[in-house]
Amino acid sequence: MKRSKIVVIVLMLVISMLTLSLSASAAETDPNNPIPGLNVNIGAGGTGGSSNTVTLLLLLTVLSLAPSFLILMTSFTRIVIVLGFVRTSLGTQQMPPNQVLVGLALFLTFFIMSPTLGQVNEQALQPYLKGEINQTQAFQKASAPMKEFMFKHTREKDLKLFLDYTKAKAPTGVQDIPLTSLVPAYAISELKSAFQMGFMIFIPFLVIDMVVSSTLMAMGMMMLPPVMISLPFKILLFILVDGWYLVVKSLLLSYST
Repeated sequence: MKRSKIVVIVLMLVISMLTLSLSASAAETDPNNPIPGLNVNIGAGGTGGSSNTVTLLLLLTVLSLAPSFLILMTSFTRIVIVLGFVRTSLGTQQMPPNQVLVGLALFLTFFIMSPTLGQVNEQALQPYLKGEINQTQAFQKASAPMKEFMFKHTREKDLKLFLDYTKAKAPTGVQDIPLTSLVPAYAISELKSAFQMGFMIFIPFLVIDMVVSSTLMAMGMMMLPPVMISLPFKILLFILVDGWYLVVKSLLLSYST
């Protein structure tokens, strides 16, 4: 029955396509019913059209690379990893779900990066949109605040690793550091900071797991999974100490110094 239905549907599609093609050919041969032509021009004429086309291409390029910029050049990496450690240490599986953690990390990133992004908007984006500076100048002015933010939270050891690998000259200032060396150095520094904070989050919940496991073994309940007993106590502890407030506060303070 299913095969017969599929055959009927295919036959109907073929018949409709043939009908459309015959009607189109008849319209072409009929002088009383000409088919109007259609012309599409992209960026037609003048320097204004070409500049708008280039601006559109640059905008599409920036939007395609925006996730990489967000992950590697902002505070998003540290925040989302720490929130992931919180969920793992609680042992609540998929609660909160990934969408909630990523959404919270995204808005915290915008909150922390708002001063830097404001400088980028004032010094680079708005002058470029007004035509006061060109693309090269806009990129240089936009990279300056980002370099200052990343350099502030990058370890000297990590930065020296990439500078030595490229055999670059010792920079005299923050703005002399190339982004090709600063971005990966900042990324691994953020990873180390995030794992350090995650380790500190794991300790109290690990103590609860050890106490519950020892208690169950002492009572002879070795067949009872300790996770089933320790999970309510970990959630209760996290609620009593207002865990989400402490985690978010620690993340904010880690970027204020």
